[in-house]
Amino acid sequence: MDLVVNPPVLPMLAKRIDDLPAGQNWIFEPKWDGFRAMIFRDGDEILIQSRDTKSLNRYFPELIDPLRAQLPARCVLDGEIVVAKNDGLDFEELQLRIHPAASRVKLLSQQSPASIVFFDLLCEGNRDWRIEPFERRREKLESMLAGATPPIHLTPATHEPSVASDWFRRFEGAGLDGVMAKPISGTYQPDKRVMFKVKHERDCDCVVAGFRWHKSGDGTAVGSLLLGLFDDSGALQHVGVCASFTQARRQELVKFLAPYRRDALADHPWKSWAEAGSNDATHRMPGGQSRWSQGKDLSWEPLRPELVVEVAYEHMQGTRFRHMAQFRRWRTDKKPRDCTYAQLEVVPPHELKAIFAGDV
Repeated sequence: MDLVVNPPVLPMLAKRIDDLPAGQNWIFEPKWDGFRAMIFRDGDEILIQSRDTKSLNRYFPELIDPLRAQLPARCVLDGEIVVAKNDGLDFEELQLRIHPAASRVKLLSQQSPASIVFFDLLCEGNRDWRIEPFERRREKLESMLAGATPPIHLTPATHEPSVASDWFRRFEGAGLDGVMAKPISGTYQPDKRVMFKVKHERDCDCVVAGFRWHKSGDGTAVGSLLLGLFDDSGALQHVGVCASFTQARRQELVKFLAPYRRDALADHPWKSWAEAGSNDATHRMPGGQSRWSQGKDLSWEPLRPELVVEVAYEHMQGTRFRHMAQFRRWRTDKKPRDCTYAQLEVVPPHELKAIFAGDV
């Protein structure tokens, strides 16, 4: 490629804040929950670059021709690849696309085709747009994509905090996980956290049914706690992990959890996983490998499911936490059997077609 901005380029990043900033010096956008993608086009040559600068071309073959047909002949755009199903984004379906078998990728691209939502412009023709204020980059992007058709989309944007607050409330049900706030005068700064994001956060009481040792060494520090919730049938389902402990807390947890390790496997609800090392067809076992964890030691230690912990989480993806939960406090006043899915807030879906069409 011979562009004004050539790959690899790290995308611009965002800092997390608690509330939307006030004033008219911001452009707000929905925060898409997919795979970040930098699109480079030089004539017939297309590169879909991941956040960590790897090529995603082979995983999303259905996007190549639309990008070639609808983008300017020489340009670099920043966006997010998503899979939309049933009026919402489906991140689990998106994850399945990172598969080593080309035949599997081709089948999934037909069954659950991906879309790409653009929100920034780095260059077009011989002009480097990174040095221009975001407000002007946005105007240019709007004109470039004025005639775009699926699977290519332009993200909605607004200057009004009230509209952004409404998006924050309504769009979560469609799988979007917050709102972005971008300074109108900001330039494009690769790998710099110069934007802001406001994300959803809720509390949940979970059963602690196991843990993993920290990478620093078995027996000296706890890495993460394995969390469970009881479903309607009374089965304890693995919903995710909480971590982000200080080193001192990791060492304290070794002693704190020791009594709950005794005879933990005798009547453990995940005993079959621990003994057989097999993967249940419906619910991934706590120590199970995924295509995102190859090479990592995900072995786990069972605990008698008697401890309850309050954690903060952002949102659910199916029956599991989409991201790692954050430890809040121990709940010695709560019985493990009270930790059910019923406590979770369910956000009604918002019609994704309305978001894609800009009818907001």
